[in-house]
Amino acid sequence: MPKATVDRFEEGLAVLVVDGRQVTRPRAELAPEVREGDVIDLDTGKVDAQATEALREEVRKARKRAKKKQAPPGNFDL
Repeated sequence: MPKATVDRFEEGLAVLVVDGRQVTRPRAELAPEVREGDVIDLDTGKVDAQATEALREEVRKARKRAKKKQAPPGNFDL
């Protein structure tokens, strides 16, 4: 079953990321409980809870790693 991540909603459209590409679908084709950041099954329009949680955990870990990185020492102006 093909999957997509819900990037955002714009008016009556859902902007989805499928294999690294952005595509749109009418918001009405998705289940009412779908929200930004969810992974959905493209055939049914329903949330894949397990894939969504795995993606959220991956994002949490990436944010944690990014916080650990420090800015280079020194004074400089941009």
